Amino acid sequence: MDLKWLLYVTLLVLGTLAVQAHDMDGDDGDDVVDIEDDLDDGIEDVEESKPETSTPPPTPKVTYKPPVPTGEVYFAESFDKGTLDGWILSRAKKDDTDDEIAKYDGKWEVQDMKDTKLPGDKGLVLVTRAKHHAISSKLSKPFVFDTKPLIIQYEVNFQNGIECGGAYVKLLSKTPELSLDQFHDKTPYTIMFGPDKCGEDYKLHFIFRHKNPKTGKYEEKHAKRPDADLKTYFTDKKTHLYTLVLNPDNSFEILVDQTVVNSGNLLNDMSPPVNPPREIEDPNDQKPEDWDERPKIPDPDAVKPDDWDEDAPAKIADENAVKPEGWLDDEPEYVADPDAEKPEDWDEDMDGEWEAPQIANPKCETAPGCGTWQRPMIDNPNYKGKWKPPMIDNVNYQGIWKPRKIPNPDFFEDLEPFKMTPFTAVGLELWSMTSDIFFDNFIICTERAVADDWASDGWGLKKAADGAAEPGVVGQMMAAAEERPWLWVVYILTVALPVFLVVLFCCSGKKQPNAAEYKKTDAPQPDVMDEEKEEEKDKGDKEEEEEEGNEEKLGSDADIGSASQEEEEEEEDEDRKPASEEEETVNRSPRNRKPRKD
Repeated sequence: MDLKWLLYVTLLVLGTLAVQAHDMDGDDGDDVVDIEDDLDDGIEDVEESKPETSTPPPTPKVTYKPPVPTGEVYFAESFDKGTLDGWILSRAKKDDTDDEIAKYDGKWEVQDMKDTKLPGDKGLVLVTRAKHHAISSKLSKPFVFDTKPLIIQYEVNFQNGIECGGAYVKLLSKTPELSLDQFHDKTPYTIMFGPDKCGEDYKLHFIFRHKNPKTGKYEEKHAKRPDADLKTYFTDKKTHLYTLVLNPDNSFEILVDQTVVNSGNLLNDMSPPVNPPREIEDPNDQKPEDWDERPKIPDPDAVKPDDWDEDAPAKIADENAVKPEGWLDDEPEYVADPDAEKPEDWDEDMDGEWEAPQIANPKCETAPGCGTWQRPMIDNPNYKGKWKPPMIDNVNYQGIWKPRKIPNPDFFEDLEPFKMTPFTAVGLELWSMTSDIFFDNFIICTERAVADDWASDGWGLKKAADGAAEPGVVGQMMAAAEERPWLWVVYILTVALPVFLVVLFCCSGKKQPNAAEYKKTDAPQPDVMDEEKEEEKDKGDKEEEEEEGNEEKLGSDADIGSASQEEEEEEEDEDRKPASEEEETVNRSPRNRKPRKD
């Protein structure tokens, strides 16, 4: 018990000290300054006398080196030159928009990322907010969809979070009319891919424009929404790597930070589907006038019962109710406010005769009620409502009518939607209510290994630098406790409580004696006592039966029976032998044997 009380007191003291530390943290700054001034000289003396202590090892430094493609690429841009060379700003205007906001006059700059842990790593930054932005760059050669995959990959960091806006890219289709300085929202594109958010709707677009082989018109096909929660990628202010892999077998994968968040097939997982249905409903088909769609109908043979009263009210006055004593029949519920005064600017010719506002009658506050008493209303037990015949199955029911199916005149079957329109440029055409969106390390290629190497040399370094700069778990806990001293209570309880419980359970249990600690007596041990009593009872019954059946052979048979009984008793004693040799000798001594029966 002393140990338990000691632990209780220790926990109480530690908790009290932590709370006091928290209270002191909120004291006036002047007091803290005064204390520090008084102790300055003493601290300096102590520091001079302290032995040299080992300094913590320096944080590992990650050195930035611009990534270099390790294979054939159609486009690669790291912005580490610090300029927008090769990029073209749009000078277009949006159609059907006010002139004040129709221009693509949003600013783009090449900058270092805010709070960068990797000096020298630059990127493309969308600088302004609430403006239209458009910028694009040519590929080294047009990408033609044939037998190789398409891989597009780039990095995004929402440095200020994101309120409403996108960070997606467009792969601009190869057309004779393409002019990058006139890039706008209606410029034909082959694929649009990347994050987009407005309100609480977090999206990761993958859209491609499919050409109808019969009409030649293009239609946007949207990938299904990912099942993964995308919110963190928009809110954590970290750099994230977005990758789209499109394969010649029509399969696709969408990855964030090299983890698959969405996948599917162009033939099965796009909306609307790539291929239209083979049959459609006949637009000229009409439902016959005698078509009966009613599964149930009123029973035509049902008759209203004679005692059915449709005029009976649903509520009636309670005849058993009695007016409460003290009810003030002559007092109104509301009276004119005696303290009210007519406003000075009240004009009876314009406003009419002035009347004081009504207030609750103060005499009714202590009474059960005021005014004319009326019996309360209760449900009418005889109320049945309007009679209606019961519903029965309609024998003429034909089901819900649907138009007949006819062959779809616009049907086509494209089994290779991967073979899309070639594209020749990559562009960013965005509207955003948040500034400082950071883009970096664009690559378009056909080999997964090339994209992975590019990611390792770019995004991988950012991740490593962020990880090296972050303190360990213990450091984070200590820093949090410095800002919020009450966390010390949590830490102490988290560590001390399990220790306390272990000590409590280990020290408070009753010690059970083992077999070797029993005294050298004839008494059987507790774990076998019941079993031996049952054996002795069974043997006694057996002996009585033997005595009754063998009364004539008491001579020589008695000796034999006695010898046999002694053997049984010795065996019984063998079962009760204790662990030590001395107890064995005691159990075999003659005084422990039963007397021989004559």
